Amino acid sequence: MPRDSSVTRDFSVPQSRSVVTPLPGPRSVELQQRREASVSRGAGTLANIYMDHASGAILVDVDGNRLIDLGCGIGVTTIGHAHPAVAAAAFEQASRLTHTLFTVTPYENYVRVAEKLAQVTPGEFEKHSILVNSGAEAVENAVKIARKHTGRRAIVSLEHAFHGRTNLTMAMTYRPWPERAGMGPFPGELYSVPGSYPFKDGLSGEEAAARTIDYIQTHIGATEIAAFFVEPIQGDGGIVIPADGYLNRIAEFCRENGIVFVADEIQAGMARTGAWYSIEHFGVVPDLVTSAKGIAGGFPLAAVTGRAEIMDAVQPGGIGGTFGGNPVSTAAALATFDVIESENLIAEAQRVERAMQARIGDWAERFGVVGDVRGKGAMWGVELVVPGTRRPNPEALTGILRHATSNGVIVLDAGSWDSVLRIMPSVVISEELIDDAASVIEVALAAQSA
Repeated sequence: MPRDSSVTRDFSVPQSRSVVTPLPGPRSVELQQRREASVSRGAGTLANIYMDHASGAILVDVDGNRLIDLGCGIGVTTIGHAHPAVAAAAFEQASRLTHTLFTVTPYENYVRVAEKLAQVTPGEFEKHSILVNSGAEAVENAVKIARKHTGRRAIVSLEHAFHGRTNLTMAMTYRPWPERAGMGPFPGELYSVPGSYPFKDGLSGEEAAARTIDYIQTHIGATEIAAFFVEPIQGDGGIVIPADGYLNRIAEFCRENGIVFVADEIQAGMARTGAWYSIEHFGVVPDLVTSAKGIAGGFPLAAVTGRAEIMDAVQPGGIGGTFGGNPVSTAAALATFDVIESENLIAEAQRVERAMQARIGDWAERFGVVGDVRGKGAMWGVELVVPGTRRPNPEALTGILRHATSNGVIVLDAGSWDSVLRIMPSVVISEELIDDAASVIEVALAAQSA
């Protein structure tokens, strides 16, 4: 499965793993001591290995170790680390204009990003956008827009969802620990409903949708709901991919009842799954889409995009913020859009999917600790179980993460039971790096299966 021969890319860092000190190395240990003296412990870290620079799918730490990045800062550096086109666009923009605030004196970049979002998001209808700073802020604004448009207050999200860390979006997030513990009280009129989790529930898409709709009708009432939020592929929830037909029926139910159907594509969007947005795999067109993470190649930016009549329901001044759509971040986003198209990165994500399936797709058959392997594009989950059962195995995940990071492979945790190994590399990762990283992880899987 060779890379598209029409695309050539030079990386500033060799695309290979090299561990030259114990991990974390001495400089990282020193920085960790300084961190503990000055940074809140609430800002926890998966691996206390401090990074210095990066390129493509490789991170280089302060001790000179080269690590394979299978996390991308939780899906942010989809196009690869420090892409030169993005860096150049941001530098050029920063040298000319860094801030005015779009709602005071506007600038072209913001408009161009909104125009591009109208082109690449699903749906052949007029679309408008609002640009903000983060995924959580995009979700909050989508809630406000849907409530204003419908005149309703109730918001529905799915079990195992993750929608952010603000007070409102934490309340829309499923699991209590660690995001919500001790953080309340939370806003009302927010409801979590059963979704589709094929490995756990064994239901068809139609059966799972019927369960969701029955729950809504018996616990909330469809006419009370302003918006139904779904991550078409749940990220933090464990790379949960709904059964075929589930999202189609839910979208139909929303249309029947005047509910705004919102696709939260913050983690799965922007070419990561082999399409611009993951909901395209299901043939569903949402009313609103939230974008963030991979949209600007590592710079902070997020958006809500959707039907013009819904987006324009809010009065002027009703949505916005000081840094939303910052000139430098929007310049980086425009460069990111260009890179995705010019380097054919949607096809590259499809290449990664084929490579991942070929390399790790049989792990459930080979290792007793693996219950399921699932993924789309460059977004994969390995569900860990107590061997011989389907019970979650968070202890195994802890051991696998520790082994991987100490051997120069950065992977992520996920799942409501902390039992899913989340693998989200850049779409420019090579088959050689996939094979090397998988070999490291397999050592831990074998130990946990013994």
